[in-house]
Parts: sequence; C-alpha cells; structure tokens
Amino acid sequence: MRLRRRAIDPTECTEPVDHVILRPDALDGLITALREARFRTLGPTIRDGAIVYGDIESISDLPVGWTDEQEGGYYRLKRRGDRACFGYVVGPESLKRFLHPPVQPLWQAVKDEQGYTFRPSPQPERSLAFLGVRACDIRAMTIQDRVFEEGAYKDTHYQSRRKDAFIVAVNCAEAASTCFCSSMDAGPKAKHAFDLALTELDSSSDHRFLAQIGTERGRRLVDALPHDIAAPRDIDAAAEVSARTADAMTRRLPGDVREVVSRSVDHPRWNDVAERCLTCGNCTMVCPTCFCTDVHEDVMFDGEVVGRSRQWTSCFSIDFAYIHGGSVRSSARSRYRQWMTHKLASWHDQFGESGCVGCGRCITWCPVGIDITEEVKAMQDSEAV
Repeated sequence: MRLRRRAIDPTECTEPVDHVILRPDALDGLITALREARFRTLGPTIRDGAIVYGDIESISDLPVGWTDEQEGGYYRLKRRGDRACFGYVVGPESLKRFLHPPVQPLWQAVKDEQGYTFRPSPQPERSLAFLGVRACDIRAMTIQDRVFEEGAYKDTHYQSRRKDAFIVAVNCAEAASTCFCSSMDAGPKAKHAFDLALTELDSSSDHRFLAQIGTERGRRLVDALPHDIAAPRDIDAAAEVSARTADAMTRRLPGDVREVVSRSVDHPRWNDVAERCLTCGNCTMVCPTCFCTDVHEDVMFDGEVVGRSRQWTSCFSIDFAYIHGGSVRSSARSRYRQWMTHKLASWHDQFGESGCVGCGRCITWCPVGIDITEEVKAMQDSEAV
C-alpha cells in the first residue's frame, strides 16, 4: 500500500475520535508515512537471537510470528502459532540506547597548519520515530526526561534526540515471568507520553489493532491511513487484553519497597547476594533508566585527531567509586547495595519517583539470575519474623 505524501502537522485535527481500528496493511502505511515525513523509523527486529530496536521500512521487518521466553538468566526466541506483530515482551534494548547512547562524542579536534580545529559533536540529522514501545519503556523515558531535561543541568545531547520523537506504543498482550510492571504502576498499558498506542487484537482470524490517539500529530497521521471508528466492543476487548496481561504477572514489588530497602542497609541478605553477584554490570546496561557515564579522552596514536566522548559505565565497576586512595565500594556487597538502594529508595529523593519500572530486564539478563523482587521480599519477610 502506498500513501500520499502528507506532512504530519501537530496542530491539525480532522477527526474528533480517540480510538480507531487499523488493519495490518494500515500498519505498513503508518511506517511508510513516518519515513516519508523524514523520521528515522525504529522498531522491533530480530538480530543475534534477540528482539532489538532497528531501522524498519515495512511490517516485514517486524518479528511477525515470534515470541520470547524469559526467566532469571534465560532468554530464548520461539515461534508462535499466529501472525502477531508484537507477540513478545521486551528484549535487552530500550529507548535509552537511542536517546542516551552508549557512546556520545562531545567534541573532536583535528590537527592542521594553525594547530587544531575544534569540531562540536554532530547533531542528529533526523527526528526519531519509535514503533512498538512498551508501557514500561515509556515510563522509563519520562524518568530520563526528568533526569536530563527538568533539573538544574540540561543535557543538550539528550534533548536533541528526545525533541520531536514520535512514539507509537504497543500495549502488552503477553507477560514474561520476569515482568512486574503492574506493581510499579508502569504497565502493561501505556497511559501517557505517546502519539499513538496500539493494542493488537486477535492476531489469527480477525487481525486488527485498536489505536488510541494520544496527540494531535498522532491524530493527523491516523487521518492519512485507512481506518474504522472503534466500536465499544473493540475498546472493551483491548481493556481485557491489558487486564489479562497484568493478572499473568507473578512477580511484584511491595508498595512500601522504598521503606523496606531504606531500613535494610545492614541486612545480612546483602552478603547472600554478594556471593552470587558477578559485578558484571549487565543489570545496569539493560536497565532503561540507569544513566551513569564516564568521560573518555580519545587520542589517535599520531596525534592528528583528539577528542572527548561520554560513555556508559556502571556502579558495579570498582573504578566507578574510585577516589584518591582507592574505591569507596570495594566489595560486591557494597556495589550491589548501592545499585538497589539507589534504584528503589534514594531515587525518590533525587527525582520524586522510583527508578524501577518493573520491566524485568535486570532479572532476565543477569548471568546468575539474581532477582530484585526476590531480594526485596527476603528483606521484607525477615522483618515479620
């Protein structure tokens, strides 16, 4: 299907409805429309045995008919029995990789006759459009908005990528065994900060998507696609999908997790987890909200090009807490405790909310399967004894 080239105007509104029905061919048209509007369009793709974000040109690039199995330290893809486009949960990547990239050049200087000519870091050539964003990752994005855009110090690199980003959310119809977003009020249904939110309905006989319009530019895009006005039964069916997914989650964090962790700084459970933790930092790399970085000097051997870049780092690295005389967190116990208490407790003091969205990635991608929900429950249960 080929659409007419029509600009996405955030001020126009042509249809006063909030929910419409799209068919799979309209989803193809949505991707085409975003690309023709000069967005770099990113969506779920299969690469290296995992579902990750990549550049997409059509619905054929999506993981159609695939799902994932996840458990502590375990992730596998397998075939589904239908044609679901979004019948998986979350892979190791989130929007963080694109909005707050692992390596961010800060500046570069090239040697010439006058000495060195400085070049600022390049700006993105196109705005980003994301398709298939889960509710937990939207929540994580808004948390990073607060970190990078709402404090006293603004991150211009993040701002340049986040500005004008077009978000097409997908409400989860599956829950991995590692998911606990419902207990963090971060899913499985997206509530805000999206242009469109899709719920995939009946991916076999009557394959369709309920699209909730979140912004006027989302409405403008839908207006350019073939669609039907959603009936009440369609909206009820989508609500049932989200409710069923929430009910399927077996892991959770308690409502008073901040207090539990704050009271447990000397708990013996930290020794237990330290015996298992490899301090590899996988949990911080896949976490959609962790934002710690280090600054690296980049120098060519011949001195012709020098520069500086910002790169992801982890509080699990012994060098992360290094000051004159050594590291202030030399043990695995202290480093794991720092990560977990910051994520679940002191994050509230800094940013007014939890740093955890319940995506479960830290459980899935931990090589030894350490479970953050299990650790909190062990501390909570010990208080009741």
